[in-house]
Amino acid sequence: MDLVTLGAVLAAIAGGAGGALGAQAWAGVCALVRRPFRGHDDAHASIAPLSGAAELAAVEGNPADRDRAVALARVLLARAGADDGFGEALEAWWAKASQVLAGGDVTSVITGGTFHGPVLQGRDFTGLTFGPAGPPRPPVPGQDRP
Repeated sequence: MDLVTLGAVLAAIAGGAGGALGAQAWAGVCALVRRPFRGHDDAHASIAPLSGAAELAAVEGNPADRDRAVALARVLLARAGADDGFGEALEAWWAKASQVLAGGDVTSVITGGTFHGPVLQGRDFTGLTFGPAGPPRPPVPGQDRP
């Protein structure tokens, strides 16, 4: 699970994507944030105050703001690195939550400048190729060519 993907899923389920399953996934992340911090050494003491509660509230207040969702994802991943039990719980949550959007709508975002080349927005593409067009097809007898 990477930061940006986790942030996108958090934003989507906070915004109501996935219906009842999305609501269950959101309840699950809320429970994770409320979970007590159990870091395994003093080296991670600086992470302990970062429960994610403020970031969670920010996402709830504005689910369309992807930066807020990424900030929550950053805290969750930091806690997972410092607390093995939290990390396992986050992985279990992710196994379910990442599937919430698999059966539903597609969200495509293109950012970061000018792109040259084909862009497809949709889902479940198969058999696509990009490159120069092949040779022209021979005419079919009885059909006019445009």
